[in-house]
This record gives sequence, C-alpha cells and structure tokens, in this order.
Amino acid sequence: MSAIAGRKLQEYSRTAEQTARDALVVAHLWLVRHLIGKIAARLPSGVDVENLESAGILGLVEASQRFDATRGVDFKAFASLRIRGAIIDEARRNCPLPQDLMRRVSLVMKAHDRLPAPVTTEDLVRETGLSADEVLDALVARPFVHVHSLEQLEVDPEKSASADEQRMEHDEQKQLLAEAIAALPERERLVVTLYYMEDLRLKEIGQVLNLSESRVSRLLASAQLQLREYVMAKEE
Repeated sequence: MSAIAGRKLQEYSRTAEQTARDALVVAHLWLVRHLIGKIAARLPSGVDVENLESAGILGLVEASQRFDATRGVDFKAFASLRIRGAIIDEARRNCPLPQDLMRRVSLVMKAHDRLPAPVTTEDLVRETGLSADEVLDALVARPFVHVHSLEQLEVDPEKSASADEQRMEHDEQKQLLAEAIAALPERERLVVTLYYMEDLRLKEIGQVLNLSESRVSRLLASAQLQLREYVMAKEE
C-alpha cells in the first residue's frame, strides 16, 4: 500500500469513527433530558435547567469519545454515569441551596459521622433534634453538597470490564445491593425499584403510588440511607 493510500485510509477510519460517535450522541440526547428530569426534581426551585442540559450533553459527548464497544458494555449504562455526574457537578456549582437547608445538611452529615453504624433516620433525628422530614430533606440535598449517594454503589462499567477480578467484585456488589433492596420496608423497596430499575421520575412514581413528589423524594432518601448503611456494614 502506498503512503498516500495509507494516509487516505487513516483519514477515512477517523471520519467513520467520528461519524459513529456523533450518531451515538444524537441517538442518546433523550437520555440527557430523562436524567435531568430525575435529578432536577430533587433540586430547589429556580434551577437553570438549560445549564444542566448543556452540562449533560457535554457528559454525553465525553462518554461517546471514551466508549469502547469491544468491551461489551452497554452504551446507555456507560453514558448515564457520566451524564449524571456532569449534571450534578453543574448543579453543585451553580444551584446554591438555601442557607437553612445547607445548615441542616451539615448538621446531618456531622451527626452521621459521629454515630455508630448502621445509622438510621431515627438515629439522625435524635442526634440532630430535627424532625424526620427535615432529616430526609437534608439527605435529599446531600448529593448536591457532597457526593454520597446510591449511585456510588454502582461500579463504573468501563472499570468493571477491565479485569476478571473487577468483574467479580462488581457481581458481588450487585448481589449485596440486591440483598439490601430486599431488606427494605415495602414502600421504600417499591420506590427504589421504580426509580432505579423501572427508570421512572419522581413525579411518575408519585402518580403510581398516589403520593406527592416531595414525599417520594423523602422515601427515596430514606431508602438510600438504609441501602448505604446495609452495604457498608456487610463490607466491613
């Protein structure tokens, strides 16, 4: 093959690869809007959704550039982690929480660190002097102050596909998380199932369960706390 032909082939390969990545982005723009719908419902009113959407699209573009189809990872799962992270980072930078809520978040986080595991909502209520709803609202807001959420229990598909040992660890974590979900009270278990497995938004879950969006958000926060404490206790 001549040098000119070789260069032409390389250019064609790069063009074809970029075209495939562009197609991935266009085909998954709906995923950005869907994840914004799930996350924005847990943010204070007045959030600039356009900024969140721009950040989410950048996360999607980054995912398309880093995606390696030969690893056998589903692109939707791969991209969702990066889109969600980009949206939450943008929200944390540009959507400040009210001062009284920030104070409660700080109070709850410090109380959590002081208490012996596993920590329950009731423990946090006793330790902080806040009401149960105030504690749950602080748990809802916590991901936008400091990253500690159920999503952290998931393993990055890119990393989990890099070695057999990591894949085994991923499978063990999934099994442990399944056990933790099964141990939840019925209503929290249903909310978690609808939110994470059926991929419904809080508003949609509220319609299914005949609950307000804020009540669903608090139930989800309570479930996330119980799941995190269950998994941490089992891993010690």
